[in-house]
Amino acid sequence: MFLQALLMSFALSVLKGASLLVSYINNNSFPHPLNKEEELRYLQILETNRTNPSLNDSAFHKSIETARNKLIEHNLRLVAHVVKKYEGPEERTEDLFSIGIVGLVKAINTFNLTKGAKLSTYAARCINNEILMHFRILKKRRGEMSIYTPIGQDNNDGELSILESLSAENTPIPEQIAEEEDQRLLLENVKKLPTLDRQVLHLRFGLLEGNEHSQQEIADILGISRSYVSRIEKRAIQTLTLEMKDSLPQ
Repeated sequence: MFLQALLMSFALSVLKGASLLVSYINNNSFPHPLNKEEELRYLQILETNRTNPSLNDSAFHKSIETARNKLIEHNLRLVAHVVKKYEGPEERTEDLFSIGIVGLVKAINTFNLTKGAKLSTYAARCINNEILMHFRILKKRRGEMSIYTPIGQDNNDGELSILESLSAENTPIPEQIAEEEDQRLLLENVKKLPTLDRQVLHLRFGLLEGNEHSQQEIADILGISRSYVSRIEKRAIQTLTLEMKDSLPQ
């Protein structure tokens, strides 16, 4: 959940905030996909950074940020397409879309151009995996859920169950392998935060004892206001987002 919050913060910074995301969804007016030449150019920039992470040229770092942002923005239509099959009465489209964006960011961060796969194919699998992980978390929080429980629709407008989704996603991919390394890097960066910021994140996301707390519960524990807790949480995640831009796999 913590890594999702961090990646979502980064994605929203690319989209200039949640309001633009909602506008895209409500109006179904996503940026058009990049053409092959544009996509390849941006992927080559990220690939160069992935294979030569020690490059310190400021202009090149700016081009990396531009490339990643363009790849995110112009693949939002793909996120919408994948999310559509999971829509249901108990799931808000905006929430599923946000989770799908996390999968997209992970796909762009871990895509290996030398493997010969298409970005859209790889990204679709990462988006699917992220949404399925969301349903697994819900399963744990709400109690046991039948593997035959419908969670959306398949390509033929039939009901899509957890079992069917998992069977389609049982092949390991680099995004899954990279998850543990991402978490390790994230926790290392959390240790560098100011004490109060670190305390709030530990309590909010259960980083130490595994128990997550609401902002009001944290306010009561630390003897501060809930609004102050909210500001600290936002500030800490923004700080980590900046730090992790260069730490996450490119």
